[in-house]
Amino acid sequence: MSKLIGFPEMVNEFAARLVASGVAVLGITTLATGSWWIAAMLAAGFAARVLAGPRFSPLARAALAIAPVFGPPRDVPGPPKRFAQAVGFAFASAAAGAALAFSADGVATVLIGVLVGFATLEAVFGFCAGCVVFGALMRIGVIPQKTCEACADLRSRAQADWSAAPGG
Repeated sequence: MSKLIGFPEMVNEFAARLVASGVAVLGITTLATGSWWIAAMLAAGFAARVLAGPRFSPLARAALAIAPVFGPPRDVPGPPKRFAQAVGFAFASAAAGAALAFSADGVATVLIGVLVGFATLEAVFGFCAGCVVFGALMRIGVIPQKTCEACADLRSRAQADWSAAPGG
């Protein structure tokens, strides 16, 4: 069972951005058509990725197949991406629940709109808002440093690169 559940320690940034592109397209489709069952499918995809990485997510599997087109993998730490997927799950689940269980389409529209906005930022600019929040939670001690050793290593490498830069 432990081989089926778990998230990769490192994630290909190109694949993550492709998944975000798919989420944005599905979210826009949900908003354009009012087909709230798509929000439920988005929630299921997020849940699959949180629990098992790309293993059971058709969107993530497609992204992994397409990502090599963009070049060699650019690995980034997995734990912040997993946190971002969990946040996406919360938004998509709340939107699906609001629309399907309570007919609160306005609330669902706002939630999916926020999800589309952040997925688009990830897809187009590589800005992962969930990852930024994850980092902030690590800095203030809510998330233990040991949760993401690679995150700490990346920060120290970035600081070393900055101090080695001209004028740094």
